[in-house]
Amino acid sequence: METYEHVTHTFSPVFDETSRILILGSFPSVKSREQQFYYGHPQNRFWKLLALLLSDDCPVSIPEKQAFLLRHHIAVWDVIASCDIIGSSDSSIRNVIPADIGRILSSAPISAVFANGATAHRLYQKYIFPATGFPAAKLPSTSPANAAFSIEKLQDNWNVILQYL
Repeated sequence: METYEHVTHTFSPVFDETSRILILGSFPSVKSREQQFYYGHPQNRFWKLLALLLSDDCPVSIPEKQAFLLRHHIAVWDVIASCDIIGSSDSSIRNVIPADIGRILSSAPISAVFANGATAHRLYQKYIFPATGFPAAKLPSTSPANAAFSIEKLQDNWNVILQYL
């Protein structure tokens, strides 16, 4: 049986002074923590989805992913800086310390914040919105656990980001 582990986010947000939108996950999966970068699970559709939406090649390496995000003016981070979690299970998250997204909001012209999934949105509303007052829109999760959403259905929902880029 898996047990709770206290985990701290160990890799930096991706953003620069031209980032126009901020996409927030909840907390990195085990695979992402191993790779030290966002959406590292091979079945997560985040990178494929953004490539489809932006009519660009799907990035593979971490440097390609970083360049892809910055080229398209997208900032990426997670809502949680540290928490207790079992494996990659969002539903197990407890004892949350939120990330300080204020540093992104104060140094980049962010016009919209999007939460990748219901858990990221719920945690944003609870921990970050009260501090920043910056609203976040909830998008369906790109996680493989969200099997109800095909890539086409994700694309239909996520195309809202394009109006801010």
